[in-house]
Amino acid sequence: MTDEARFKNAMNAFDQYNSEDPNKEIEDKEEIPKELLYAQRMTKQLLKYIPDSPDYLQLAARSQHIGRWEIARANYPMDKKGYFQWRNKLKEHHAAIAEPILKGCGYDELTIEKVKFLLLKKELTNNPDTQALEDVICLVFLEYYIDEFAAKHNDEKVIDILRKTIKKMSEKAIHSVAEIPLSDKIKSMIDEAVKS
Repeated sequence: MTDEARFKNAMNAFDQYNSEDPNKEIEDKEEIPKELLYAQRMTKQLLKYIPDSPDYLQLAARSQHIGRWEIARANYPMDKKGYFQWRNKLKEHHAAIAEPILKGCGYDELTIEKVKFLLLKKELTNNPDTQALEDVICLVFLEYYIDEFAAKHNDEKVIDILRKTIKKMSEKAIHSVAEIPLSDKIKSMIDEAVKS
């Protein structure tokens, strides 16, 4: 099997798994499983941000939220500690799903470990690949999900989340925000978050 065929099989397998998400979103008047759409957006943003991304980084981006719906937020305490417990469990869950899929597609242990390393967000800020994945996650959030979040929360909460998001981003990613079509309100909130 060629590297290209193996890569395509793995990406398709990730998509097939995420197609089982019972939660749906509307995109171009079509109902799409939520995490399938998220995965596609991650790939699109990664290839825009780093056009020559290595396969393992593309595989990590595509499986970033794989099976996310299988671990409900409600299963953990509804406080900050509970939120981080849930997030950490999700990272392990994504890596545990991705590993056998990649093995089944014929990937070697080194590539599989690289993907798992990224999904577990190891050495964030110190590892360029982990930072690149985090940058893409933040850019996808700002492009596709910030308006929905802002509609559910007061301005102070939105500015706080924007502040935390910006802190996780590299300088390159922060400059890339200018390319995202954002509403004037969100732009002003980002300005406020940067100042504070």
